Amino acid sequence: MTSTAPVIVAARRTPIGTAGRGFARHSVDALAAPVLAAVAGSVASSGLPVDDVVLGNCMGPGGDLARVAALRAGLGTSVPGVTVDRQCGSGLDAVMQAAARVSSGDARLVLAGGAESASTAPHRVWPDTGARYARAPFAPVGFADPDMGPAAEHLARVRDISRARQDAWALRSHAAALRARSAGAFDAELVAVDAVDSDDRPRAMSAEVLARFAPAFAIDDLAGEGAATPRGTVTAGNSCGFSDGAAAMAVTLPEVARELGLPGLRVRASAVAAGDPALPGIGAAPAAARALERAGLTARDLGAVEITEAFAAQVIAVVDELGLDEAIVNADGGAIALGHPWGASGAVLLVRLAARLAASDDDRPALAACSIGGGQGIAMIVERVA
Repeated sequence: MTSTAPVIVAARRTPIGTAGRGFARHSVDALAAPVLAAVAGSVASSGLPVDDVVLGNCMGPGGDLARVAALRAGLGTSVPGVTVDRQCGSGLDAVMQAAARVSSGDARLVLAGGAESASTAPHRVWPDTGARYARAPFAPVGFADPDMGPAAEHLARVRDISRARQDAWALRSHAAALRARSAGAFDAELVAVDAVDSDDRPRAMSAEVLARFAPAFAIDDLAGEGAATPRGTVTAGNSCGFSDGAAAMAVTLPEVARELGLPGLRVRASAVAAGDPALPGIGAAPAAARALERAGLTARDLGAVEITEAFAAQVIAVVDELGLDEAIVNADGGAIALGHPWGASGAVLLVRLAARLAASDDDRPALAACSIGGGQGIAMIVERVA
């Protein structure tokens, strides 16, 4: 790590809305623009121009979301923008790319993050068949290409992760998010959008309520004399919701961060990894292991961890694989409670880490990691700077 190690400051996000509710009529650029404007305002006193805007997005209308959102945010016609797509890791990859630009000396101030509007994502049609589809392939013909729900069910079976353990994780996520919201832990990171000023999804849950959810991706197994018995452990209760939201932050040089006087996160290491497309939920584990190795750390050295909770089965598998202390993982709730705005979620992890570390006197490094459809993973190690 050198004196040019990039620093993240002014990490902000919108509230996360359940698809079809508070942000039902907001396009993806309409969600990204207010956050970009807020971040730009926080760093304006540096006097530096914004060298670029990098945003992650999965399901938007196409074109260059980052440029459109930058213009909508009032950053000026001279500010460029580029949009990246690493599916659920897009927002974290955008920050990784911004950090690489700053570290190399190609930029001094980059705004980066992600945005997603499940509510307004366009429907797509294959031109040869006219068939409608919700997503592009994660893998080509000849490879497994499961949707994330069935993949989570498969992972739970392969790793022997019980329904009880998944439900307990979901219960913990909702309870932690409600406690954090009540304590004001989210207040400083939120940018209200058209009077929507709090996360929509966290609910008061109980083990009894979660137990009533039917398996969402059950597969009929033959039992006895040809009888079909539905089996499954992944439910709507221990899974995330389709969501709308955006997150962004400024990535800059250490001396600029010091001049601004803002608390920040130093980027210590990052990594991407890939594996079997049939088991995408475990992808965060090899990426995190690689990032830890690059940082010269072990899982025991971490003080805080944020992993995208697409499904309880998936995050539990990653926690087990890395040997993480569950108590420091998603301590204020994760995507099961807050929601999973796909292209923004990786950036949301860093916003949450920034808030958690700023409120703590724990100087240990922290980890953000995502598992990604198609069998990829992405991870970043950060640490608090004064």
